[in-house]
Amino acid sequence: MKYDVVIVGAGPSGLFAARELAAGGRRVAIIDKGK
Repeated sequence: MKYDVVIVGAGPSGLFAARELAAGGRRVAIIDKGK
């Protein structure tokens, strides 16, 4: 798979950034360490 943006961290800021980028047509991957 190919992505335009990779965001490390799925906290509030990371999720907001991912949503905004995806709304703009970017392909976004989110990586989080999980708990």
